[in-house]
Amino acid sequence: MSSDRPTLPPVRLPSDAELARDALAAPLLARAVRLARWAGPDTRVGAGGELVEEQLPAAAEALGLAADDDGEAYASEAWRVAVDTGLVVVEDPQDGEAGEDGEDAEAGGASGDGGASGTGAVTAGAPLALVTGGAPQDVLALWLDALETAFADATAPLLEDFADLLGEDGDLDLESLDWDPQREADFLDGVLGNLYLLTVADGGPGDGPVPLPALAASMIVPDDMGEPTDDILERVSEAMMRLDDQFRVLEPTGLVEYQPVDEALMVEEGDESPASAGDDSAGGASVGGASVGDDEDVTRYGMVRLTPLGLYGVRARMLEAGMDAPAVGDLADKGADVLLDGVARFPEASARAETLAWLARREPLPAARELLAAAKGTDAGSPLRRLHCQQALSLVGAEAEPAVRDVLDDPELGGLARVWLAERGAADVPAPPEPMIFWLAIDTIAAQLDAAGGGGLDELQDLVEGLTGQHSGFFDAAWRVDHPATPEVLEAMGRLHRDKRVAKEARKAAFKARSRTAD
Repeated sequence: MSSDRPTLPPVRLPSDAELARDALAAPLLARAVRLARWAGPDTRVGAGGELVEEQLPAAAEALGLAADDDGEAYASEAWRVAVDTGLVVVEDPQDGEAGEDGEDAEAGGASGDGGASGTGAVTAGAPLALVTGGAPQDVLALWLDALETAFADATAPLLEDFADLLGEDGDLDLESLDWDPQREADFLDGVLGNLYLLTVADGGPGDGPVPLPALAASMIVPDDMGEPTDDILERVSEAMMRLDDQFRVLEPTGLVEYQPVDEALMVEEGDESPASAGDDSAGGASVGGASVGDDEDVTRYGMVRLTPLGLYGVRARMLEAGMDAPAVGDLADKGADVLLDGVARFPEASARAETLAWLARREPLPAARELLAAAKGTDAGSPLRRLHCQQALSLVGAEAEPAVRDVLDDPELGGLARVWLAERGAADVPAPPEPMIFWLAIDTIAAQLDAAGGGGLDELQDLVEGLTGQHSGFFDAAWRVDHPATPEVLEAMGRLHRDKRVAKEARKAAFKARSRTAD
């Protein structure tokens, strides 16, 4: 039986068109687009392509923001995104020309007085036309570029945290700064990965918010740690505060919805340090001496959820990093063999959705024949393929009956076919020969063992006890079944059966089966 399990459950995403609409509505990209349309030949930029200070009030007003410090900061951020994504191209007059896609904009800027006056030519980049004239995938690619810029900002050092490292000229002594950009990026990616897993996993919060302390603890507290130490609690609190800053930066991208940490909980430097953690399973933490484990206070410590667009974005980052992050619908254009092997890894609801997507692209009868052909085999994964084939055929409906009847005499599929026909109340279903009954029993338990993956064995225990109760002398016949999983299934039945006498019979039968196959 197969032991392979994916790292991540499949995610169910909206259509690309819906995601593209969300991307264009995200404040950060929407502001970048507006500034790209506002910019023109008279727009003045600095040596690095940034808007000169004198231009910021007008840029803020173009975004409908007040021309104050906050409005200018938002305008500066949006302009940086516009440049990084190629929505605008800043051409250095000394270069003569810049590429349409904005590749030269990164280095290109104003010349002369180091950005005080700004003389670089500003033109619209090719991606700007994609906002209204491109396909949804074009818009999503543009949004991913904007997310990359915001991610870099979120993982950049907070200069106010390193004020003591500023030189007399106000510049930061980078050599003295204990800051590793890769380490910071890996940590935030890890947090987003954990949030993604919580969102898509069965039994998780789904699209509900996750407490910030739980996310911080998931990265800091070892899985095998009982009561967190004071040092661990201190690190969790520090991580929470860093994540609070980072999620504030990421929220305008549309990646997350975020309720920040209540500022009333913040403590001034020199006040009492974070105290003990709460006693919850997520691994509590505290800020300013207040326990995060208190249910009535937990929302004050920050709550975050990935949006559908956020699920898309985090998955894109995972795929780029080489991770296996499946999505429902990935298998719709694959063969039935790929479908049945693929959904074997999926939770029940996701498997059903994936199968429906696959069937929607095919005519019912040919699809049923393809599924049955793919279900054959004696390899380790074949029992679970047959189980999912039977479930898929139930979604095809009555139009699958001719294909099912064609395999009634097949030694591997005949039992499955009879079960399917009986469940639909079909007439003239031939009784199965006894060897087929026991072969189907072994195959069914093998599939359920594989599907359970070491957990959720209560239903399987009931199945085992039901089979042995219905068939007197079950083990006398079962050990002779010519199925590759027979010894393993009988051993499992010996572990699962609550009647010690029957369990002993199962173990003896398993020994006989192994001896037979060894001969």
